[in-house]
Amino acid sequence: FSKQIEKLTDRGIISIRSDHGKEFQNQEFTKLCNERGYTHNFSAPRTPQQNGVVERKNRVLEEMARTMLVENLLPKYFWAEAVATACYIINRAMIRPILNKTPYELLRGRKPRVSHLRAFGSKCFILNNGKDNLGKFDAKSTEGIFIGYSLDSKAYRVFNKHTLVIEESVHVVFDETNPLARNKITTHEQEDEDDSFRLNNEAEARLEEGEHIETQQVPNDENQENEHEDQLLTQPANTAADPNTSTAPRQFKYRRSHPLDNVIGDIKEGIRTRSKTPRNLFMACAAFVSQVEPKRAIDALSDESWYLAMQEELHGFERNNVWTLVPRPKSHSVIGTKWVFKNKMNEEGEVVRNKARLVAKGYSQEEGIDYDETFAPVARLEAIRLLLAFAAHMNFKLFQMDVKSAFLNGYLKELVYVEQPEGFEDIKNPQHVYQLTKALYGLKQAPRAWYDRLSSFLLEKGFSRGKVDSTLFIKSDKNHLLLVQIYVDDIIFGSTNESLCEKFAKTMQSEFEMSMMGELKYFLGLQIKQSEDGIYINQGKYLRDILRKFGMESAKSIGTPIHTSAKLDKDTEGKSIDQKLYRGIIGSLLYLTASRPDIMFSTCICARFQSDPRESHLSAVKRILRYLVGTKDLGLWYPKGREFGLIAFSDADYAGCKIDRKSTTGSCQIIGGCLISWFSKKQSSVALSTAEAE
Repeated sequence: FSKQIEKLTDRGIISIRSDHGKEFQNQEFTKLCNERGYTHNFSAPRTPQQNGVVERKNRVLEEMARTMLVENLLPKYFWAEAVATACYIINRAMIRPILNKTPYELLRGRKPRVSHLRAFGSKCFILNNGKDNLGKFDAKSTEGIFIGYSLDSKAYRVFNKHTLVIEESVHVVFDETNPLARNKITTHEQEDEDDSFRLNNEAEARLEEGEHIETQQVPNDENQENEHEDQLLTQPANTAADPNTSTAPRQFKYRRSHPLDNVIGDIKEGIRTRSKTPRNLFMACAAFVSQVEPKRAIDALSDESWYLAMQEELHGFERNNVWTLVPRPKSHSVIGTKWVFKNKMNEEGEVVRNKARLVAKGYSQEEGIDYDETFAPVARLEAIRLLLAFAAHMNFKLFQMDVKSAFLNGYLKELVYVEQPEGFEDIKNPQHVYQLTKALYGLKQAPRAWYDRLSSFLLEKGFSRGKVDSTLFIKSDKNHLLLVQIYVDDIIFGSTNESLCEKFAKTMQSEFEMSMMGELKYFLGLQIKQSEDGIYINQGKYLRDILRKFGMESAKSIGTPIHTSAKLDKDTEGKSIDQKLYRGIIGSLLYLTASRPDIMFSTCICARFQSDPRESHLSAVKRILRYLVGTKDLGLWYPKGREFGLIAFSDADYAGCKIDRKSTTGSCQIIGGCLISWFSKKQSSVALSTAEAE
């Protein structure tokens, strides 16, 4: 930057004045000043007037950015984009009438272009033409929010509301006139017909007072053909339509205020959520969910979708009698709490639910005081694949259910106190704490407490625990079998008699609060398709995500994941690369091997160089990604009706590692024609012959 300024102004920098920030008081900055002959002066602590020009400009930028964020109801994590845009605009605005010039003109000697300026936070649409995987009938544009200008090219910076990433493009269409265009980023994407009406001033005033006002949309050419479908969707299910009443969908505006008295209400009333506004036949059942995960509780409290999710979490605490508000103990430690926010997605990667989780800061627990035993068994992926293979062999379907707030059902044996949750402190007793009677997420003993509760319940209902796998429970009923596989709070179950599945679901619902998810389709990142001929398992969605994450979705595909002749070594003379990037790719590929044994060997080879990766290692990893580009839909196929026999294969090379001359062993296990387990591992000792290696 200094060289650029010196070149533009044809003047050299003599002195630099700054505060005592760490970014200025470090060896690197001092070295830069010494090399270029700059004098570095500091302003006195807490004396901004000694550097008044900069301090005043910072205040102007902050106030301008704050106004833009508040006006457009954007989250605070867009502050950097807002400040950059504010600076961009100020440099193109008149600063002093006496100069009659803008900062841009004073620096560059020419008037700036302002015809391209747009309102920050305005609704816009990015052209999708030229993007990969765009179908013939996909939308040609994607809705976004304008958040600034590119400094490297003549393009706009737009936050894509579908992919949740910032894109730079010149092909952007803006909608700055519609007052409803600048809605919150955390609301669900609205279709054009939702923005086809405006509320008058009187209605706006009444809505701000909390009154619901029914408004009727005027049908246009685009939605007349779907008018009959909308009428069916907006009528109550058990009432006939009245020909004298309007059948137009109702539009409501919800108040942003939530009294604390309403946070935890009557337990018998259950969870109250806002009604869903029907739009058309395809979106009538879609909930209004936030697309962005807040990082802090203060951001979530300002978003209605996440606020409702936090209320739902606390309702679960009350229904399960998790805690009791008590005075703060003097002789016992109190564990802090924290809100964690996560978007729940379906197998297509679409956000279907906002989940707010209140967790305890378990890292502050003391062993022997706050907890004792912590171990709880967890199902391995091999066990999940074995269950799928057995279901294919026996020709029965698998179903899935989820225990809501599972850890809140586990009983604690220790005395544990936690702080009140942020944003929901008791007004009358703000210094009180909660004494836990049941487990809380984040506690070290919470997984064990939940497993003990669930396993005890299943054993009482006549199930027997697996001798090898403690997460598998089996129940026999005459000639039929019911299998239940648990993975923390997710439960997979199936039976040769489907009525047993229905009974099991009712049994679980009688004891726990359950989410019935129907036929098993998506589990632990695995996309599972059950058909009449067999079961297909793949990770297509996850694969596309990692290709997009590492910028390889447009890479040219290749036929093999590894070169057949070249062998990797430490390559000490090669150029070093970013360790975090390399390790991130390796970690993503290792999880992908859950359904892709064809990349197991090549990924494990590359994983040996994570401590000091070089360009040659990165090229090998990128070759795996290029191979995956052309094999996105490959997966495991478990056919039905095969003989359920076990076959195992193993092999080994001889002194294949160029570094220590150790051999590598590979093995796979097939049962009933279904590949359920495989591995590739370097041997622990040097083999003296091929026979010894094998």
